[in-house]
Amino acid sequence: MRRAVRAQRRAHRARTTTITLVLAAITFALFVVTMMIGSYVLSPWEVVGSAFRLTDDPSVDFIVLDLRLPTAATALGSGLALGVAGLVFQRLLANPLASPDFVGISGGASLFAVSAILFTGWGAVATSTMALLGALLASIAIYLLAWRGGITGYRFILVGIGLSQLFTALTGYVIARADLTDAREAMTWLVGSVGSAGPFELRTLLVAVAVLLPVAFVLSRRLGALELGDDAASALGVRVERSRLGLLALSVVLVALATAAAGPLSFVALIAGPIAVRLIGNAASLPAAAFVGAIIVLTADLVAQHALPVSLPTGVVTGAVGAPYLIWLLATVNREGRGG
Repeated sequence: MRRAVRAQRRAHRARTTTITLVLAAITFALFVVTMMIGSYVLSPWEVVGSAFRLTDDPSVDFIVLDLRLPTAATALGSGLALGVAGLVFQRLLANPLASPDFVGISGGASLFAVSAILFTGWGAVATSTMALLGALLASIAIYLLAWRGGITGYRFILVGIGLSQLFTALTGYVIARADLTDAREAMTWLVGSVGSAGPFELRTLLVAVAVLLPVAFVLSRRLGALELGDDAASALGVRVERSRLGLLALSVVLVALATAAAGPLSFVALIAGPIAVRLIGNAASLPAAAFVGAIIVLTADLVAQHALPVSLPTGVVTGAVGAPYLIWLLATVNREGRGG
């Protein structure tokens, strides 16, 4: 019996590793394709050679490094961040609706970032800082309002939805108070576009992804213990509230910095985790969800820029894909009676 269980675990680990590597390869391929396609089409070898400084062609270097690499890197970084954050929320709260953009975290980041864009004039540093502050304050408010001797997914989501609507209304009010030019800029930012990130936002996002994603992967064992319930997690030696708060805070920072760089890319965090679960099983790994998120954003940007008659912000495509999924998910949750 034990031998069979060990064999089953090895098979699952092998399957998880294989699928994750395939997802990583697809992500890299899309990353390269994003830098290949445009008004001037490049070969994969030109892109790779320029990106890794293996060749010296000033015209190709300008196209790749100055024009296309920032967009591709923003899509990659924001997708990785949102994929991990979404799955952490969904597993912690045991509910597929527990997505940062659905429960007000992205809304708080957007409200504060838009306020910084419209009223401070302090540039990228203010936008990133205010987005992070807004997301943190939103998460604290949701956590405190949902606390009743503990946190349940259903109550957390309901409180988050309420605050999300409040943040949306306040964002609309802030935009209405701005002059027309600034309001148009803010509305464009609110749709979400990976081509709008400045150097500071992009560097901040990439540093956060490089530092926080490995931390999240290390903490994934605690996440698995928390899924068993607070009592079982405590019995396994996990400090329940500290671990839960740490994982939530890590996810909030990732969402905030992705939002500061690319705007609120709707539904990416919501759908990346479930896709990873479909591919791997219920114990979907955070790396798999990260790569799924990156694939979604990179693909959405390719479609938005090159597959339609006119170029559109990336968030339009993610919204068009995510909205039907949300409708299906709501219908499924309602039929199954799952509340978290």
